[in-house]
Amino acid sequence: MKIAVVGATGMVGQVMLKVLEERDFPVSDLVPVASEKSVGKPIHYKGKQYNVVSLSAAVEQRPDIAIFSAGGATSLEWAPRFAVAGSFVIDNSSAWRMDPTKKLVVPEINASLLTKEDKIIANPNCSTIQLVMVLGPLHKKYRLKRVVVSTYQSVTGTGKAAVDQLNQEIFAEVKGEDTESVSKVYPYDIYKNALPQCDVFEEGGYTKEELKLTRESAKILRDDSFRLTATAVRVPVQGGHSESVNIEFENDFDLEELRGILSRTPGVTVQDNIDKNEYPMPLYSEGKDEVFVGRIRRDFSQPKTLNCWIVSDNLRKGAATNAVQIAEYLIEKKWV
Repeated sequence: MKIAVVGATGMVGQVMLKVLEERDFPVSDLVPVASEKSVGKPIHYKGKQYNVVSLSAAVEQRPDIAIFSAGGATSLEWAPRFAVAGSFVIDNSSAWRMDPTKKLVVPEINASLLTKEDKIIANPNCSTIQLVMVLGPLHKKYRLKRVVVSTYQSVTGTGKAAVDQLNQEIFAEVKGEDTESVSKVYPYDIYKNALPQCDVFEEGGYTKEELKLTRESAKILRDDSFRLTATAVRVPVQGGHSESVNIEFENDFDLEELRGILSRTPGVTVQDNIDKNEYPMPLYSEGKDEVFVGRIRRDFSQPKTLNCWIVSDNLRKGAATNAVQIAEYLIEKKWV
């Protein structure tokens, strides 16, 4: 099994390699791929050293599966070339997510939609993945009517430069210095702050991240009849994304039955014991593959409505792990 990881030197690419190794994915030949400036750089995987190759060299090697995490422009240009060469492409960028000819997949929710002909498969946005992991099984049982999401998103979602900005701002305060010299990827300091802007602003004053949550959730659940609105906020956290979610259903629910549905959903862990102050937190989700849900309670302000709190490591289930799970599904189906 020849596996290419495109963007292998990046933050998500590094986690992908880690997840592949942890899950004992059947890699017989690893093809680490990155930009021209990284060609030749050593990558270590399962005790072996591999050297980074260029995209063109990787295509020539005709990998069975190519997992992309290298940005939308790269995916638009190169994913079709890998597909023509016979590779299955699993793309972590936003390039193909809303393309009507491409599947947008969270394996626990809709992997059954995939066919052998789906050569380019889109990995959803990190905040969308953890949201639909909870919405999916509840929608089947109670039918979604309206969802209101407020996110509290880790700086790791922006990348290494954002992590560096946060750490440099912390270091500057410790030294008693100002942060003017800190290289910033955000328009303001992120330390001791909360920025109500994830990605760029688009139509109607919503950010791209907020619109992703709306559009991608509808596509994954194959239903655009429910309404979803979001406010996405960046916070000075590194462990994972958190979401406060208010869900209005078409049908009423029994709270214990609802908890049971979530408890039995693969990949979801209910962490909800307020007597012991047990609830999901990014500090404890870091490095884990589960989606954690807690603070599960009825909304007393209107009927058939639920409040909950969802947390997941955005680099793992929100990116790398979900992509690897898609690859595992392809193998399970014996398509590769």
